Amino acid sequence: MTVSPASAVFQNPSATRHDSPRLLADIGGTNARFALETGPGRIELIDVLACADHTTLTDAMRAYLASPALAGSGPIRHAAIAIANPVVGDMVRMTNHHWEFSIEALRRELGLETFVVVNDFSALAMALPHLADGDKVKIGGGEPDKDAPIGLVGAGTGLGVSGLIPGERGGWTALRSEGGHVTFSPCNETEVAILQFAWREFEHVSAERLLSGAGVELIYRALADQRGHAEPVLEAPEISRRGLSGECKLCEDVLETFCGMLGTVAGNLAVTLGAQGGVYIGGGIVPRLGERFGLSCFRQRFEQKGRFGAYLARVPTFVITAEYPAFLGVSAILAEKLAQQAAR
Repeated sequence: MTVSPASAVFQNPSATRHDSPRLLADIGGTNARFALETGPGRIELIDVLACADHTTLTDAMRAYLASPALAGSGPIRHAAIAIANPVVGDMVRMTNHHWEFSIEALRRELGLETFVVVNDFSALAMALPHLADGDKVKIGGGEPDKDAPIGLVGAGTGLGVSGLIPGERGGWTALRSEGGHVTFSPCNETEVAILQFAWREFEHVSAERLLSGAGVELIYRALADQRGHAEPVLEAPEISRRGLSGECKLCEDVLETFCGMLGTVAGNLAVTLGAQGGVYIGGGIVPRLGERFGLSCFRQRFEQKGRFGAYLARVPTFVITAEYPAFLGVSAILAEKLAQQAAR
C-alpha cells in the first residue's frame, strides 16, 4: 500500500496542529479514501483502498492505519467518516457494498474517543463553501445568491443528492437526502423507451438506476435494443472511453442521454430546494467527461422547465473537480462535533 502526501489544496503550513491527528475517511461503494488531519487545513497522508480487497470496514481502516507512512503520527483519538449510505441509528448497512457495522462497536474496537459517521453527500455538501475557484468548473450562466440554498447531485457507483440550507446566524445545515432513489421521470420519447426497457428488469426504476455506473450500462443496452442492434457487452468505463473518443456512435448517444437525464434531475433539485445559490455536480462520472460535459445538453435540460426556465437560467451549475472534496466536509463536521463536546 502506498500512502501519498497531501495535495497542496489541503495543506496550510501556518495552521496550528491538533492535539492528536484526526482520521478522516470517505467510503464509497467502490473505493475507501483515508487521510489524517494534523491541524486545521492540514489534510495529509491520503490513500485510496479498493473496498473489494477488504472483508470489512474495520479491516480497511486497520490496513490504512498500519501503513509505515503513519508511524510516529501518534495515537488517533477522533475520527469521522462519510459513507455512501443512509446513516440512521447505530447500525450501518451499505446500499452498494456488503459492509455493515455498528458505529459504537467500531468506535470501541479502534479505541476512539469520538467517532462520527455521516452520509457521504452530507459531507460533500459541507465542503461546498470551502471549495476554491480551481476546485470547480462553471457550466452555463447564472450567478449564485450567497444567502440562498445550494443543491448537490453526483453520479458514481450510485446517485447522491444533498443540499445546504443557510442558517439565520450564519453557517449551513446539510440535508440528509436519499434523493437518488426518487422515481425516474422521462422527458422525451427516447427516455420513455429506456424506461420501458428498464421495467423489464426492475419493478421500480429510480433516478439512480440510470444515473450511475450501472445506469450507463443500462442506457447502452436500452438504446441498442431500441435500434435493433446486436452490440457487444461493455462496462461503463469502456462505454465512456468509446463515446469520448468518437469511435462509437451508440456510446456517444449514451453519454449525451446520460447528461440530459442528469440535467433534468439537477433542475428538479434546484426548483425543489430553491437552490439559487447554485447546483453542484459531484461523483466520479461527470468529472471524467471533461469538456464533453460542458458541450452536452446538460445545461439546456437543466433549464427546460417551461414557465420556470427563466428562473433556472439564473441558477449557476458547477462541476466539482477537486480530487478529494469530501475530506473538507467531513473535517468541518468533526470539528463542529468536537466544539459541541468542549462546550458541554
